[in-house]
Amino acid sequence: EGEKLEKDIFQAVIPMALTVYAWRIALRGGVVRSQVVRSLSTSGKVLDPMRLPDVFEGNVVRRKPPANFGIVIVPQQWNYIVERFGRFYRKLDPGLHVLIPIVDNITYVQCLKEEAISIPNQMAITRDNVTIHIDGVLYVKVEDAVAASYGVESPYRALSLLAQTTMRSELGKLKLDETFEERETLNARIVEAINHASATWGLRCMRYEIRDIQPPANVRKAMELQAEAERRKRAQILDSEGEQQSEVNVADGQKRAAILASEAVKMEQVNHAEGEAEAIVARAQATAKGIALLASAIGSANGREAVALRLAEQYIHAFGNIAKEGNTIVIPSGASDVSAMVSQALAIFNTIQSQSTSRPAESSPDHEITK
Repeated sequence: EGEKLEKDIFQAVIPMALTVYAWRIALRGGVVRSQVVRSLSTSGKVLDPMRLPDVFEGNVVRRKPPANFGIVIVPQQWNYIVERFGRFYRKLDPGLHVLIPIVDNITYVQCLKEEAISIPNQMAITRDNVTIHIDGVLYVKVEDAVAASYGVESPYRALSLLAQTTMRSELGKLKLDETFEERETLNARIVEAINHASATWGLRCMRYEIRDIQPPANVRKAMELQAEAERRKRAQILDSEGEQQSEVNVADGQKRAAILASEAVKMEQVNHAEGEAEAIVARAQATAKGIALLASAIGSANGREAVALRLAEQYIHAFGNIAKEGNTIVIPSGASDVSAMVSQALAIFNTIQSQSTSRPAESSPDHEITK
């Protein structure tokens, strides 16, 4: 009997519901809606021209729950909360649904899209007792339509107030300089605190972004002076480092130049010594060859006559140069007798030759004894 009664009510309600729905669609494009949308748009609210929202919760425009005429069409990314006789009955997902008029009532409409809530400018005090003005943007999303409808009254307004108090609390833990340096950390802390406090509201804070931080005028002036001093300090440090590097480069260049100069002098001396050594060796070899040739010439036929002739020539040449070399002259007693001088030189030559020929004969017995 209950199913039959519901079927009869459904058949009676369908024509009336379709008629009311058609009139509603027609009114949405009428003059009244255009005026309302125009007045709300000029106030800074961006509205969907296909819907007529009449509920403002915080900074978010909420859609008014539609009337139940038996047939309800739920748009995509929306959930309708239906109550029967004042008690929660069911949640309507996107699509076409059939309800019983008067018995079933759509009390809440929840949007499942991510929405942005503008957190108004507010005053906060940092840990170093500096008063600043700060605002931000909060991005939230409904995850549980039932909890968002029954968990808290005006969930978006409650979330906005919670964001303001949490932001003041987190700013009180930081110094003024840290609020600028650790903005990402501050955003993460605010999101974590909001999600922890609104766990039973069916809402989830996706992210929070600090939009602007305004310190007092005197603090801004002091910060500008500090920044200018830091820039001058960095400039002076860079200048000093440049001068230091320049002096280091000059000293390094002088050091390398001195090393190269000393190596050049060393190579020059080595080359000069090697040249002198080679010259001495060459002179010695030439002298040895000359002596060998002279000895062979003396031992040949008519060698003694050649030696006598050579000695006479050298004697005459040396005697002629005696007066040129100095003022004191020492001459032998018989300077005019050249033959006597030659005979004396030959006697000395014969004595030396006899001594040189006798040395091998005298040294041979000793050589045999040592063997």
